[in-house]
Amino acid sequence: MSETIAKQLAYRLNAALTNTSFGTEVPEAFVAQIDQAQNRQFGDYQSNAAMILAKQLKRNPRELATAIVEAFDSGDFCETPSIAGPGFINFRLTTSTLQKRLEELLTDPDQLGVAKVDHPQTIVVDFSAPNVAKPMHVGHIRSTIIGDSLVRIGRFLGHKVIADNHIGDWGTQFGMILWGWKNLLNKAALEVDPIPELLRIYREVNAKTKEDESLHKECKNELVRLQSGDEENIVIWKKTIEFSKQGLQKIYDRLDVEFDTWLGESFYNDQLNPLVDELLEAGIAEESDGAICVFFPEDEKMADKPALIRKSDGGFLYATTDLATIDHRITEIKADALWYVVGAPQQLHFAQIFEISKRRGQDAELQFIPFGSILGQDRKMLRTRSGETVQLSDVLDEAVERAYKIVAEKNPEFSEEEKKEISEVIGIGSVKYAELSQFRMTDYIFDWDNMLALKGNTAPYLINAYVRTRAIFRKLGRNFEAGGPIELTTNAEKDLVLKLAQFSETVPAVIADFRPNTLATYLYELATTYHKFWEACPVLKAEGAIRETRLALCELTSQVLSKGLDLLGIRTTEKM
Repeated sequence: MSETIAKQLAYRLNAALTNTSFGTEVPEAFVAQIDQAQNRQFGDYQSNAAMILAKQLKRNPRELATAIVEAFDSGDFCETPSIAGPGFINFRLTTSTLQKRLEELLTDPDQLGVAKVDHPQTIVVDFSAPNVAKPMHVGHIRSTIIGDSLVRIGRFLGHKVIADNHIGDWGTQFGMILWGWKNLLNKAALEVDPIPELLRIYREVNAKTKEDESLHKECKNELVRLQSGDEENIVIWKKTIEFSKQGLQKIYDRLDVEFDTWLGESFYNDQLNPLVDELLEAGIAEESDGAICVFFPEDEKMADKPALIRKSDGGFLYATTDLATIDHRITEIKADALWYVVGAPQQLHFAQIFEISKRRGQDAELQFIPFGSILGQDRKMLRTRSGETVQLSDVLDEAVERAYKIVAEKNPEFSEEEKKEISEVIGIGSVKYAELSQFRMTDYIFDWDNMLALKGNTAPYLINAYVRTRAIFRKLGRNFEAGGPIELTTNAEKDLVLKLAQFSETVPAVIADFRPNTLATYLYELATTYHKFWEACPVLKAEGAIRETRLALCELTSQVLSKGLDLLGIRTTEKM
């Protein structure tokens, strides 16, 4: 597979720069960039290189653009570039270039033109990370779905990606759970659905401790016994974790999310004391009022906000565990990069952790990938009518129920099994796409009607585009057979080839700034372009090379939509 179209144009553009009269004035570090055109009226791609250079060289941008165009070798790759506005250079591809690209893409069903990275890394992605003995709530949607998408895309690009669910399986809440297990547990309810029962006893004990100080002390004693290795409490703790994992796995199975490891906070317990000692010996940490802290006097934002890594009573904190986690991932897993998909409020915490890691001489790439909040129609944090946090399982159930009603209404002839399977795909896909189509830092409103709409930038719209591509081949009575003649004859065909070719430019851009919405936007544009093609270009009624070309476009669109949605963690269905 040849380089992307954008890269091929960039090579020609940079070659032209060296051949202009001002070529010797161009800074060595300057590299002209090519972007997809914002307005297709002027061309397929564009560059503002002349305008950027004009500022640096203090020359007229239009004159520079003219000189670049005169030196540009179009060959049969594109038409002679045109100039617009103050100095934009626009490029329009030739039909032969588009035909060649279509032929190349048809021979690359696995990668669809997307190149593997030259230097693959071992990357650990830390995402989802719910607490044991508590159900996943709506706030876990963003970390879980964004993290899963980044894992999928990273692997597709050739990286070795390890998905780690750093669950909260240690801490003060276990004192209450242990006491509740021994005194309040309903074993029958635990066997039927463990997480609600564990949550019930935790809430009940938590409420009682606020009224009874002696009970608060008893819970603390239970925690101390656990931390001291008490056999009975260890057994209960392990059972709690196992029951919780079973409940969480049901959600992950439904979301089609998989983890390579579930290394929770407890995994790192034995490493915490030695870690603190090491930080003290290295002069990175110091004692302050009996506690052990790391200070950041050189950083304005953190100067008055030290990182506490051991409390005066000897207890450890999230910072201590996260530092031990970094150690393990670098030394044991040999990770080159660690990505943390965590809510934006944790920015200070990770800034401190990353700075401490830097002081320790660790050179792994550390990325904090934050996200905003999910809001209700009132633009406040999404909650139930009673004011409680919405449970993730309830969101998924309602999404599927709503999708079922739409599917049953539009397709009463489908069997009950088909209706259920399709509504599961559309319902879960709609929840995921509503998340992934947003820039991750945006606070977005959770809107059922928009989420499940068949028109607009939604999962049902994209899945419907895929279904249309498959319907062509059901009517044809056979699968696509490559090798037929390619002949592009209409603008709708050419527009679709161009959009399909841009898949290879879009996917790597997602990882560049950790924005799955970049891929979601591309897929929406592809679906829209395909619908226009579908309406303008009869496929099965066409003949000869035109028919074969349109079948090829349907097949390739099917492949790209399926792969693109899969990279977002969204399944497709053959009927809808």
